[in-house]
Amino acid sequence: MLDAAAWALAAMVATMRDATGAPLADVLEADPARTAVLEAAGLVRREGAVLTPHPSLAYADEATVRSAVEARLSSLRQVVAAAAQDPAGASGSGWADQDDAVLLHQGRASARTGRALATRVVPALSGLADRLGAAGSRILDVGTGIAALALVLAQEFPRSEVVGIDTLQRALGLARAELAAAEPNVVGRVSLRHLDVADLAERAVYDLVWLPAPFLSEAALTAAVPRLTDALRPGGWIVVGTNPAAPDPLRQAVAGWNAVRNGGNSYDTDRMASRLTASGLVDTQRFPTVPGGPVLVAARRSRD
Repeated sequence: MLDAAAWALAAMVATMRDATGAPLADVLEADPARTAVLEAAGLVRREGAVLTPHPSLAYADEATVRSAVEARLSSLRQVVAAAAQDPAGASGSGWADQDDAVLLHQGRASARTGRALATRVVPALSGLADRLGAAGSRILDVGTGIAALALVLAQEFPRSEVVGIDTLQRALGLARAELAAAEPNVVGRVSLRHLDVADLAERAVYDLVWLPAPFLSEAALTAAVPRLTDALRPGGWIVVGTNPAAPDPLRQAVAGWNAVRNGGNSYDTDRMASRLTASGLVDTQRFPTVPGGPVLVAARRSRD
């Protein structure tokens, strides 16, 4: 079963890769044997002659799907390294141990999350679209990496300033190169800081905060939430990327191992929502992405 699962993932990544140069429907038809693997894995549904792909196979643009393919290939390489007990797969390794190519591809894949945040989540949160449409509005991107998500938010909200913070200087260096290639009217509204979120001292200055919770250690996440709550303006919103609770013991154990290896944490969606409520935030809402995929949890600072 485990061997078959590895090949099913290979079929998924290869199909996504081929779909960067041809319509996905044509790619599925062109390799019936590979597509049969995707059907068996539940990633393609067949109704007569019509093949319907799972949402996780469909991306809005070629650049995003290329980054998603590279991000999954990077994950597979980490799996092989862990199996071989190479240094790159050793317990406790994190983003600082990944090469620039991994940081770039994983970072660019986050642009998809930025678009979902801008187009699906912000309009659904009370008052937030109006806030971000006003001059002087501010957005904080925690763990900005190469600033792909920050750039998307700056593009989507042309009157907002976006601040990206990260603890990894090398990632910020890559981010500056990415910014240099972006449109000047966007770049001028994105600033980068070498800063640990646990040291954030700003109060009541941001209308929206983005927090990718799985990438922080549990200690860092515990320290971050009250700091980020204080950094929100009254009525402002925090949106947290979370992983839903794994539905079976195997995936629960894998999630825990990955959290340890990558310097992350074992919080799931429910635990993160409870943590936000305990910090005094209100109006908690959840926004699923693809089935079984990340869930975005939003909460608001009261206006008092």
